[in-house]
Formats: sequence, structure tokens, C-alpha cells
Amino acid sequence: MFKVLSPFLLLVQVAATPNQRLLSGPKRYGHGVFFDIQAHRGGRANTIENTLPSFAWGLIEGATTLELDNGITQASRCLCSGVTPIDFPPQDGQVVIWHDEEISSTKCRDTQPAYPDDPQYPYVGKFIANLTLSQIKTLDCSRRQPDFPLQLTYPGTRISTLRELFDFLDCADPEHRILLNIESKVDPVYPNHTASVNTFVQRQYESFSSSGYFNSITYQSFDWRTLIAMKSLNSTITISALITDSTTIVPEGNTVSPWLAGIDLSHFDGPTLDHRIVQAAASIGADILSPSAISEFSTALEPEDEGYVPYTTSEMVARAHELGLLVKPWTVNSLNIVENLVKYQVDGIITDSPDALRRWAQQQKLSVAPRFPKYRVLACLEKHNQPI
Repeated sequence: MFKVLSPFLLLVQVAATPNQRLLSGPKRYGHGVFFDIQAHRGGRANTIENTLPSFAWGLIEGATTLELDNGITQASRCLCSGVTPIDFPPQDGQVVIWHDEEISSTKCRDTQPAYPDDPQYPYVGKFIANLTLSQIKTLDCSRRQPDFPLQLTYPGTRISTLRELFDFLDCADPEHRILLNIESKVDPVYPNHTASVNTFVQRQYESFSSSGYFNSITYQSFDWRTLIAMKSLNSTITISALITDSTTIVPEGNTVSPWLAGIDLSHFDGPTLDHRIVQAAASIGADILSPSAISEFSTALEPEDEGYVPYTTSEMVARAHELGLLVKPWTVNSLNIVENLVKYQVDGIITDSPDALRRWAQQQKLSVAPRFPKYRVLACLEKHNQPI
């Protein structure tokens, strides 16, 4: 059994003070000796995202870390966070691997209702939080994405549970060498679109702690409330604070961003926003800062082009290292940007193309993780991937 979190704990607001834990340098997690090449959603430039096939190819292509997203299926008829403990109906409140709040028609298609005359059918277009696992398992989510025309597709591929991923990895990675970076997809702006913070943290922690990968997991989120709650539940888990322009913008009529767990960045000392962001992440006990590589205000995609605006800066990285945080930007699909970030001495990079980044890293004489045996990984994929 896992510890039940009280609603009070999950609604705690972090005191916005500049007191920080100063360390001599960045901490080291995971392998340490390898540059952390993270396969974003398994490496979506190469294989349909967030599926067992994408994670299989992430292993084959030599990623250090598999990055993925979690949603929570329908936990109860009322998605309120004020009832503790939450009463999960059988087979509901399941942790699934999916990025979007809803089932998109560009990624999935309906095949059949979960049971005759299901009033919720069709399921495409509905929120994950309003569907049961049985309903979600009827979806074929193998559509190739227009932005990634070289994606391998595996027809009939279903959305997997986190438990199913762990089972596949136990087969493909029996020594448990791969690292995992798992995101909670909680929406503080539209809370009815996703399960609550309480639900996410309880369900994810239960899955983490029952797997052989507990010590290999980084827990990341844009919603810093989930990071605080997870760290409160188990102080040993590595947490990564995701951040970008839009999650630091304060809505009109408010004093703080809804994404930052009540933290007011203006309460921190520092000559720039970069300094204050780093201090804010340190104040919640983050081990890693994971900023967007490119600013949302950038009008160009390459550093040498006019209008290019970075979000991750050398100043941000240096200050993070001073406070003992690692820095791992996302989502980097340009080697020109990679080269800049490595000059800044980032500790890892999240990319849609782990194979291309690995080749570059080898050329630069950076230490990279070994590839996993292709024959074994594909045999395990055939065993564990159960298409429609």
C-alpha cells in the first residue's frame, strides 16, 4: 500500500523567499558517466510517440533516458480533489502513457465501443480523465504525424499503461540500465481537463514504487504542485522543474502564475529573470531545471537567424549549477542549438531524434550510453505490444 496524501498537503503554497540551498556544484543522477540523451516521447521523430514501439526504438538507438508523459483515466465520477482517500473503481484511475489531455483524431481512431450502446462512444475527442481504461484500450493510436514524416508506424498500437511499459522494460532491459523521465500532465488552468494533483501523485507513486525502476525515475512537471507533493511523499525521488515563457506569465488580475505552486518570482533576488527562475526551482527542492531551449517569442528556429530568442541561456545554466541543480533543456531538434547548449555545459538534452544526437555526441567525444541489443528488444516488443 502507499501513503495517502492529505488535501492540505497538496494545497500547500511554497513560501516565496530567496533562501536557497547552496551547494558546491550540480548533483549527479543516474549513470553519471554518460551524457544524458533523452528520447522525447520515446523519440517521436522516428516512431509513433509514447508507445511501446517508440520506447523499443529509443533503447535500440542508444538513448540514455526515455522521456514520457502520463495521464490518468477516469478516477471517479467526480474529479474533485477534496475527498481523501480517493475511492478508485476497479480498473479506473489508471496511469496511462499519453501526452495530450484529450484523444486527438490526428493520432488515434476509434475501432469499436468498449461495450454495446456505450453512450460515450466515439471516444476520439474526449478527455483521458473522462474515459475508462477499457474504453481507451479500444483506440488505434498508430497514425503517423505530419510533422514527423519518417515515423515508423505499428498499425493497431494501443495506448499503454505505465505498468505495461515496466513489464516491457523488464524484458528488454533485464539489468535495469535505462533511465526514465516521467511527466505528470496536470492542467492547473483548466482543472476539469485532467485528474487532480492528488490523484496524479498517488497513482504515479504507486506505479513507481511497485516497479524495479524506482531509483531510475526522474519525475517532471510544468505544474510544480505535483513536484512538491511527490517530494513530500518521498524525499529521495528526483524531481525536474519544467518551465517555459507561458508558465511564468502571470494572468491578468493575479499575482502569480498558476503553474508555479503559488511562487511569486518577483520575491527572489537576482539581476535577471533567469536568476529568479533558478532560485524558485531550488526553493521547491528541485534536483533538475528543465527549461525550453527556445523562447516562445522567438521568430526563428536557428541561433544564427535573425529573430532567434533562446530561453535557456548560459547565465541560467551557470546559476543553476551554483545552486546544485542540473539543467536539461527540451525539445532540441537542431544540432546548432545543441552545440550552443553544450558550450553552456548543460547536463543533458531532450530530443525527438536521439539517434542523431547520439552520433553528434560521439563525434564530439562525449561519453554515450551503449545501445540495447536489437534482437532482444524487438523480441520483447513482439511479446508485449498487443495491437488491436
